[in-house]
Amino acid sequence: MQRSAPRTRLTRILACAAVPVMLVAAGCSSDSGDSGKAAGQGQDKTSASSSVTPSPSQTTKTVDPPRFAKLPEVCKSVSAKTTAALVPKAKTKNGTPAASSDLTSRGGCSWNGLEDKGVKGSQYRWLDVSFYRYDSDAALGSGQDRAHENLAKELAKIEQTPGAKKLKTVSSAGIGDEAKTVTYQLRKTDEDFVYTSIVARTGNVLVLLSYNGAGYAGAETPSEKTVTDGAVKAVKEAVASVAAANK
Repeated sequence: MQRSAPRTRLTRILACAAVPVMLVAAGCSSDSGDSGKAAGQGQDKTSASSSVTPSPSQTTKTVDPPRFAKLPEVCKSVSAKTTAALVPKAKTKNGTPAASSDLTSRGGCSWNGLEDKGVKGSQYRWLDVSFYRYDSDAALGSGQDRAHENLAKELAKIEQTPGAKKLKTVSSAGIGDEAKTVTYQLRKTDEDFVYTSIVARTGNVLVLLSYNGAGYAGAETPSEKTVTDGAVKAVKEAVASVAAANK
């Protein structure tokens, strides 16, 4: 009995050695059942992972498209009639354009001049208008939202003007989608200047307009109302020019 067991095992080993390798792996391996089970588990995991749907965080965020695709010609955004009235003796009648590396996103133009009134002194005026257009971006938000956020930033810069006196900020209805008007006084070149700056948003475009003036050689300083009325007239034209340029 003790000798029959070794012979039986030897017979099985020889039988397995005589068959092809693939059959040995399938029929003679002592853990063939476990291997089949593991293979089946791998297939289940593969099929399960392929059917997983992406989470909301993996999907692409969508934002509203920008309302306006381009900017107007800045030096033509305020009519020649208005610029002539606000800056009677402008050095450059058609305005001086600001340097810009991308006119579809930003641009500016300014007019300035000194009107000599003889023995009544002289009146100095400066008008400046700038445009900033914001595109929609999945990471940053819609163009409209970006313009709204930057309106607050530009307003803060104006309100922090060094040396500004009697500074006042008010909301201005009827100018684009939203607007803020800042008035203040500033002492320069030994004269008192009166400033009105308006930051307005129309869609995804910001319009920044500044108008200021002073009296020289004994001429009276322009009133806050005169300067503000001029600034409002000019900024309304500038805001309207954005929609006109995108028709």
